[in-house]
Amino acid sequence: MKALVCYKWVKDEADITVDTAARTLNMDKAKYKVSEIDRNAIELGVVLNEQQGVEVVALSVGQTVNASIKDVLARGAEKAYYVETQELDSYVSAKVIAESVKKIGDVDLIICGEGSGDQYSQQVGPRIAAQLGYEVVTYVSKVEVNDSEIIAERKLDDGVEVVKVQAPAVITVLSEINEPRIPGMKQILSAKKKPSEELSLADLGFTAEMLEGLVKVTNVGPVVMDRKQIRMNADGVSVKESVSKLVESLKANKDI
Repeated sequence: MKALVCYKWVKDEADITVDTAARTLNMDKAKYKVSEIDRNAIELGVVLNEQQGVEVVALSVGQTVNASIKDVLARGAEKAYYVETQELDSYVSAKVIAESVKKIGDVDLIICGEGSGDQYSQQVGPRIAAQLGYEVVTYVSKVEVNDSEIIAERKLDDGVEVVKVQAPAVITVLSEINEPRIPGMKQILSAKKKPSEELSLADLGFTAEMLEGLVKVTNVGPVVMDRKQIRMNADGVSVKESVSKLVESLKANKDI
């Protein structure tokens, strides 16, 4: 079996600062990293390789993704593919990934994180499956592979569902499925010897017009809460009077 792990190269939220006055996010100093849940997806691929001999390759689509190759190969992928492009929405990203899968060929299992670390739309995995006509299983917390059969546990709000599907299939995993290993020096050094390949948009059959998404983001900003800091129990006012004043204040501001 050949498994393809999809991952996203995102800005590290720890480096993002908030300008409360302008109500904007400053990302100028933010470094990039592999999206957190996608690390779980990569780890799952590596575990399947160790336990079942599954061939594991990785794919990323986005801006400056070439810089992610060394990290992903150090985490255990045997080969990395990447498509350099502008920021895409979930709809177009899934189409580009689907065409990349066709170009790579012989992919039996596609593993995605349940959602990316920036947008967390939870749409890319199911959209890829729809584009390729693959089976899809979401919210996966455990996976077993038996020849071409994939057995997955789905963690739902009201319990756990066990699903069996035949490859080819797409699964989207939860962060609790495993604990991603931190690459050691040996893995980092061996990553330099592993192959990588760029897939161009032209080779995949995409034009600039085809990259226009269905959703356009005009602004990204933080939620800023302005507190009124009104004390209802100032100057020795009793609890009963404080509660009455609070209720009247909430009614006046139409909060209740």
